[in-house]
Formats: sequence, structure tokens, C-alpha cells
Amino acid sequence: MTPFRYQQQVLFQHCDPAGIVFYPRYFEMVNATVENWFEKVLKVPFADLHMKRHSAVPTATIKTTFKAPSRLGDVLMIDLSVEKIGGASLDLSLIATAETQTRFETFLTLVHMDMNSGKPTGWPTDIRTVLTKLMEEAS
Repeated sequence: MTPFRYQQQVLFQHCDPAGIVFYPRYFEMVNATVENWFEKVLKVPFADLHMKRHSAVPTATIKTTFKAPSRLGDVLMIDLSVEKIGGASLDLSLIATAETQTRFETFLTLVHMDMNSGKPTGWPTDIRTVLTKLMEEAS
């Protein structure tokens, strides 16, 4: 399976006074990648997930390794891959590169939850079907 690719230009809003990405902004980029992946690959926009389905996918764990700084004007290519599907969890890996250099690597676990109860709940059939297909294509 080819990873989902999201392009993110480093904007002024992402940078500290030295002109490099302030590290919390990378987490916003990670979230934007996940949100776009849900819409384009899983066919479930976050607006539908949250407002119509009353579900959420909070991040339970996140581990990031910063490999090299990114600067104002850089264009990051962020590749997202599915690593593991659990009952209500989902492990994803993201690798951001610019000009063939890795800028950061992130591993995160999302948990599908019911917004009404606030408790984890299994992935809906339509989402699980796509996730399973992605895992099968990867192996």
C-alpha cells in the first residue's frame, strides 16, 4: 500500500522567531494529515464523524522524533500509514520529509469513542472495512 501523502507548506504561523517550526506546530500538522486522511481515504470527514455520528478519535498516545528542523517556506510531504487496527484503537505512523530529508517521525494511537458515553467503542463497519483493506494491501 502506498502511504497517504499530505503536503504542508511551512507558514509563518508555524515558526518561532528563528524562522524554524516551533515543535507543537508539528502536532497540528499531524492532526491535519489525519483529518484529511479520514476524509479522502476513509470517506468520513471529521464534521460527519463528530456532528452526525457523535464519535471522536482522540489521540491516546503519541511519540515523535524530530530529525531535522523545518524552515519558513519548506514544503513537507507527510506520509501516513496504518500500522495496526484494534477493537477501538488504531496505530498510525507518519513520516515528514522535505527535499529528501526526514524532518520528523510520529507514531500515534487513536481511539474511536462514543461522544455521548465518553467511552471507547468498536470501529463502525464502514470504517473497519476500509482499514482492513488497507492492512491487507500493505501485507
